[in-house]
Amino acid sequence: MDNRRNFIKKVIAAGTLASVGVSLPLTLPAAPQKGRASLNLSFQEGIAPGKSLNEKFDYMEKLGIVGFEPGGGGLANRVSEIKQALNGRNIKVSAICAGFSGWLIAEDPEKRRQCMESTKEILAAGSELGSVGMILVPGFNGQQPSLQMPGAREILLEQLRELAEYARQRNTAVILEPLNRGEAWFLRLLADAAAMCREVDSPGLTCLGDFWHMTREETSDRGAFISAGKYLGYVHMASRKRRSMPGEDGEADNYIDGFKGLKEIGYQGYVSFECGTKGKREETVPAAVKLLREQWKRA
Repeated sequence: MDNRRNFIKKVIAAGTLASVGVSLPLTLPAAPQKGRASLNLSFQEGIAPGKSLNEKFDYMEKLGIVGFEPGGGGLANRVSEIKQALNGRNIKVSAICAGFSGWLIAEDPEKRRQCMESTKEILAAGSELGSVGMILVPGFNGQQPSLQMPGAREILLEQLRELAEYARQRNTAVILEPLNRGEAWFLRLLADAAAMCREVDSPGLTCLGDFWHMTREETSDRGAFISAGKYLGYVHMASRKRRSMPGEDGEADNYIDGFKGLKEIGYQGYVSFECGTKGKREETVPAAVKLLREQWKRA
């Protein structure tokens, strides 16, 4: 009965708007459906124990880890090595973590040029590896002198448009990462990163939500992920207090609210570990994986 009343109210409202010349779409956009999202766990290179890539990948496969996130520094020289180690495995390269020179909001045009060129080199190598993208930070607190607002944002957008097109042509993306105020003065909220993605309007630019940074900047993990919506291309994971393995900070390491947001937007990308550990890696890593899977089910 309540559903019928709500339907009648919507019909009346639509008729009222039509009478004053406001047109409505024939169908309303469907809300994101729970259940479409999936928890695809990924490890940065230093997470799994092992001396070689093959040892690390053996360990990851036993845990059901499906993504590998290498660093961008010197990546072009490692493409063959990584491809060979991944051959025949159920693991794919997820994203490439930074590795660029310079920074995009530098006052010095030469520093900006260095960043553009090194980013393109990493994007090209990442594309060969089938990566979903390369993680990019516009500028850290220690990178000075930097451009100030509003000029910084406009110059950044201009460069992002060029990089996004370069990435799009190679079937990959730039993944824009907001940090916390202890690490960066510029770009700290996921909604701001998503707004830049919206302005650039290219599949070659997405953004990243990092639970470690979000703990310090966002009022709601769920709200932050929903604000990013379709522009969310990657997620980083760490404990809430010390940036260790999830679970090492006890009750503080609760990700259920954020996981609810990921499910609501139908997120199917990678959730990648970017953290250290205070304990024995052979114990803390599988415990963290178990914790995340349990919390994902509860979300």
